Amino acid sequence: MPTNSPNYAIARIDLPAAGTHGWQVRMQRRGIKYAKFFADGVFGGTERALRVASSWRNELLDRLESEDRARICQRSQRNSSGVVGVSKVTVITNGVQYIFWQATWSPEPGKRRCVKFSIKRYGETHAFELAVKARTEAVGH
Repeated sequence: MPTNSPNYAIARIDLPAAGTHGWQVRMQRRGIKYAKFFADGVFGGTERALRVASSWRNELLDRLESEDRARICQRSQRNSSGVVGVSKVTVITNGVQYIFWQATWSPEPGKRRCVKFSIKRYGETHAFELAVKARTEAVGH
């Protein structure tokens, strides 16, 4: 379900035997699970509980999106290249090892693009420079 859908990440829970009626918001980002239950009785009925659940979900999505933007713009401690979005990648295919410098970026939310430059073909320094140039041109700075 797309994130712009009115009930994205929201499910109705009705368990009459347990006396449970409400809306459950659940989602997962980067391996972290987020969940909260909005009971009809606590929030003054089915429609009001849904409005509160939707509001909580929207605030969570906004927070996660702003954290993602901050994360993308900062160099990770794991980054050994010194350039955001540029990394050295090793691929083993049919027992043969290939080493690349790779540029990675997100052209729009939910999309990821990358391009690899072979160290064997271009040499260590030139492959790195090509990856940096590709990343810089792709993100526009």
